[in-house]
Amino acid sequence: MATGLALHIGLNSVDPARYEGWDGTLVACENDARDMARLAGTAGFESTVLLTPDGTVDNVTAALGDAAARLGSGDILLLTYSGHGGQVDATGSDDEPDALDETLVLYDRQFLDDEVQQAFRAFADDVRIFALFDCCHSGSSIEVPGGGAAAEGTPRHLPEPQQRQLADRDRGFFEELRRTLAKDPPTDGAGPDALLVSACQDNQVALDGDVNGAFTTALLRVWDDGAFRGGYRDFHRAIQRRLPPTQSPNLYLTGTPTTDFLSQRPFTI
Repeated sequence: MATGLALHIGLNSVDPARYEGWDGTLVACENDARDMARLAGTAGFESTVLLTPDGTVDNVTAALGDAAARLGSGDILLLTYSGHGGQVDATGSDDEPDALDETLVLYDRQFLDDEVQQAFRAFADDVRIFALFDCCHSGSSIEVPGGGAAAEGTPRHLPEPQQRQLADRDRGFFEELRRTLAKDPPTDGAGPDALLVSACQDNQVALDGDVNGAFTTALLRVWDDGAFRGGYRDFHRAIQRRLPPTQSPNLYLTGTPTTDFLSQRPFTI
């Protein structure tokens, strides 16, 4: 019988000491993580939940490493993130056509999409990976600020002044981190077999809410306590129909997810 492990990350703020005084206050991200954990538990997943101060780079990488050690062929990882999303300069990177790395804004620092990929590469062949990211600039976050005007609400993105300030401060750190990650590429040149349904495109922002984020609200309504029937592509399209063009959820594939995986009902272990 297959095993399903889930990691749910929800950050209603970040450490201002690590973000030049900015605390990134949001309302609904911890609720999103708890609700996704309840959904996952109903579906049979064993969940780990990391909320605000526990959503650090070390804790996230440790939880992903533990899951990689436990899951084998035919098993599934569910990764959900709710919080701020960011982008950092990736000039000179061959795998970023827009010269930007998308980031998850964790409690202590930004977590590059390259680091997500690095964590995923530790999983055994044929482990299914399903990611749900409710944050700004998340269209390809398992791998440009200023899209169209957003609907009314609080965007889940690192504001431009802080983005510039942190970019100047951390440029050397991220350049060295990318060099370190590049020393350990996948041996066959392929990435992990994973699919991401994200809250928006890379050049868009995702909105917070009073109870849940706009994307998570749409997802939960589509899921309808398990009444949803259909595969991952159907799931993505149904969520997309519930959100405005200014926040258009993305379906992003990395590696070569099988047709059987894509056609499964979401959250199937």
